[in-house]
Amino acid sequence: MNVHKNARLSQHSRAEVVRRVQAGQPPKAVATAFGVDVKTVAKWVKRFVAEGLAGLSDRSSRPHRLHRPTLAETIDQIVALRRQRFYGRQIAR
Repeated sequence: MNVHKNARLSQHSRAEVVRRVQAGQPPKAVATAFGVDVKTVAKWVKRFVAEGLAGLSDRSSRPHRLHRPTLAETIDQIVALRRQRFYGRQIAR
C-alpha cells in the first residue's frame, strides 16, 4: 500500500485513534496526542463505523466526476492521432 508521504496517520494509527475514542477518551485529547485536528479524528471514527477496518485504508484523491469532461469526439480524434504515433505536443497543435 502506498501511504501518502505527508500523511500524519498510517492505517495502524487510524485504528488506534478509533480504538481510543471508542474506549471513552475525548476526541480532542486523542487529536492532541496524535497531532491532528478534531475533524480528522471524527472523520476516521465515522469511516470506521460505516465501513469497518476497510474504511481506514487510503483512498484515491481522483475526483469521481469532472466539471467539464472532454467531449467524446475530441477523445476519438486524440486516439486516432495517438495510433498514428503523434505525441502530445503535435496533438495539441
